[in-house]
Amino acid sequence: MTQPPVPARRVLLAAPRGYCAGVDRAVIAVERALEQYGAPLYVRHEIVHNKYVVRTLEKKGAIFVDTTAEVPEGSIMMFSAHGVAPRVHAEAAERGLATIDATCPLVTKVHKEAVRYAKEDYDILLIGHEGHEEVIGTSGEAPDHITLVDGPDDVAGISVRDESKVVWLSQTTLSADGTMETVDALRKKFPQFLSPPGDDICYAAQNRQTAVKELASQAELVIVVGSTNSSNSVRMVEVALQAGAPAAHLVDHADELDETWLQGVRTVGLTSGASVPDVLVDGVLKWLAERGYGDVETVRTADESITFSLPKELRRDLRAEAAEQPRRTA
Repeated sequence: MTQPPVPARRVLLAAPRGYCAGVDRAVIAVERALEQYGAPLYVRHEIVHNKYVVRTLEKKGAIFVDTTAEVPEGSIMMFSAHGVAPRVHAEAAERGLATIDATCPLVTKVHKEAVRYAKEDYDILLIGHEGHEEVIGTSGEAPDHITLVDGPDDVAGISVRDESKVVWLSQTTLSADGTMETVDALRKKFPQFLSPPGDDICYAAQNRQTAVKELASQAELVIVVGSTNSSNSVRMVEVALQAGAPAAHLVDHADELDETWLQGVRTVGLTSGASVPDVLVDGVLKWLAERGYGDVETVRTADESITFSLPKELRRDLRAEAAEQPRRTA
């Protein structure tokens, strides 16, 4: 009797995946700043949440610090893609630091929304994770008006001054589904509360979550490449499991993969967080190919064409350098 053919092992590779426009901008900003000003370049917090990227930039001369006080007076300091509170700008000015603001423009949008609603005397319910750098920065824009809501379980304990003047904002890297679950809980408690004029969840985070849902519907195992301190990467593992993937794991690089995960697996879904360079995904593909998963099929759920210009302070100095160059050679 003829045996049925054994299904081929394969990898479904998500697209889009990896770097978003804000991360790409921030990483390039560090590299160009090092070329322009030389090392060391001080960066307040990790420029993006990826261990490989941070180590690579450290080798080039970037120094990542937790506080402004660690930066020598008169030095150059860059703010990370996650943004900072106004007090950090003030601290930098007090120390005579030249600053380069690499905050993602989508995070800046949320900051501006917080300022506007605070001026209109709204209570702002900020959906996000306590202690995350983006949340700290946004909260600092209007600390007297912002209350953090860390998921639907927090809603019962929330109180406001005037239920007719309440608005919600959110951390940009959250799960869209999880955020709306919190929003629904808030709306039941505060039926009159407003939604922001635009979606605060980053387009890239949403696109990557949509892609991972598609992988989860077809794969027995989903691998997400990303660091554990990357909110959007952690969310993608959660989204994969919620979408029905039998197993999903977060790894920084191929060395963290476990062969036991492949037992009984014919289809592996592979994607990466918004702060992950493709070289790390390539390493996982190589590891999988060596174990029989050499057939790779791209699963595209969206096209991304958004780009952001470099921080204005850096553009200014690069233009000045370019203008000076002809005079030097004349």
